[in-house]
Amino acid sequence: MATSDRPLEGRTIGFLAAKEGTEQVELTEPWKAVQEAGGTPMLISETPGSIQAFNHLDKGDRFDVDAVVSQVKTDNYDGFVLPGGVANPDLLRTIPNFVRLVGEAFAVGLPVAAICHAPWLLIEADVVRGRRMTSFPSLATDLRNAGAEWVDEEVVVDNGLITSRNPDDLPAFCSTLVEEFAKAEKQAEIHAAEVR
Repeated sequence: MATSDRPLEGRTIGFLAAKEGTEQVELTEPWKAVQEAGGTPMLISETPGSIQAFNHLDKGDRFDVDAVVSQVKTDNYDGFVLPGGVANPDLLRTIPNFVRLVGEAFAVGLPVAAICHAPWLLIEADVVRGRRMTSFPSLATDLRNAGAEWVDEEVVVDNGLITSRNPDDLPAFCSTLVEEFAKAEKQAEIHAAEVR
C-alpha cells in the first residue's frame, strides 16, 4: 500500500532504452526518483544483457537489462519513462515492438514520461495528435507536423503524458512524473473499487 512518502510503493515502472545512445542522466535521475518513491524501475531493451549509456557524445556506464521488449506486456507495468539522447529514441522508433508497446500504453491509459528527444518514439506510435507537450527544441517542427501543440516549458502534463526539454529540466520532470504516476495509481484503485 502506497504512503505519502512512498507514493509509488508496489508499482513497476518500465524504462525504454536502445542498446546504445541513451543519455545517462535522463535514465539515472528518473530511475532514482522512482526508487525513492518506493517504485520498482525495470530497464526494457531490445536484447538481453546490458545497454551502453552516453554523456552527450561520450560513452558513459553500462546498465543491465531487466526485460526484453518483445516479451513485455503493458499489464505488468504501471507507467513508462522514455529517456532521451539523440540516438536512443531514433533507434527505438525503428523497432516495431517499442512502437507497439508505447501505443498500447496510451490505449490503456498508462502514464508515460518522455524527455528530450524521446518524443520521436511517441510520434512514431502516433500518440501525440491533439496533445500539448514539449521536447528538445529541435523536435518542435516534428511534433507540430504530427499534430501536437509544442510549447517551450520546463515540464508539461497532458492527460498522463509528462514531457520535458533537456537534462536541465530533470528536477521538475522527476518530481512531476512521480506525482502523475502516483495519481494514476489512485485512479486505478478507484476504478478497481467501482468494478467490484
